[in-house]
Amino acid sequence: MKKYSYVGISLVILVFGIWVVSEMLSRNSKDSLAYLEIEGQRKKVPEFKFTNQDGETITDEDYLGKVYVVEFFFATCPTICPIMNENLLEVQDEFYGNMNFGIASFTINPEHDTPEVLKEHAQELGVKHPHWNFLTGDREEIYELANEGFNIYAREDKNAEGGFEHSGFFALIDQEGFIRSRTDEAGNPIIFYQGSVPRNETSSQSHETQQIDILIEDIEILLK
Repeated sequence: MKKYSYVGISLVILVFGIWVVSEMLSRNSKDSLAYLEIEGQRKKVPEFKFTNQDGETITDEDYLGKVYVVEFFFATCPTICPIMNENLLEVQDEFYGNMNFGIASFTINPEHDTPEVLKEHAQELGVKHPHWNFLTGDREEIYELANEGFNIYAREDKNAEGGFEHSGFFALIDQEGFIRSRTDEAGNPIIFYQGSVPRNETSSQSHETQQIDILIEDIEILLK
């Protein structure tokens, strides 16, 4: 009987040890991604409430528990938005069957980009993931969310192509609503991911390298 007891205890210890190591590896992996901090406080996605392409109300709470990517775009954009959305299609395909992943695309031209317009836009793109929402609503709230909530530049500019000016960055959000990213060679957070350069290409004008591959890698880290 004692022999069997020792064997049982050994198995319990072994299983527990494997679980502890697994948990430590998982935590260390997630901890390798930095938080965006402002004045010593981790930056969290502010509350938002908008309407998606299906006419449904979507809030920040709908994304809690999910890892998701945020972009600001507009459907008639003639410059970087098509590239950004093509890149996000590749991200979608990487995580198509994962219900713990999502994408939030906020239009910066809500007067034109109604739910009906956004639904047609999503269909033309080939959007399939149920947690990819194209969001529209109050203009001022969207701009406040972009410029202050995410610090992703967006504004109306009649002199810009398409009438709007915005950055081509993506933000990566973890399950608790915090903005995350990997760090650069100096140990500083990259904060955002360049989404306006085609995958596997480099912009000849800005000399910026696409970051979709590392975005996909970092999503995988947070999903573990």
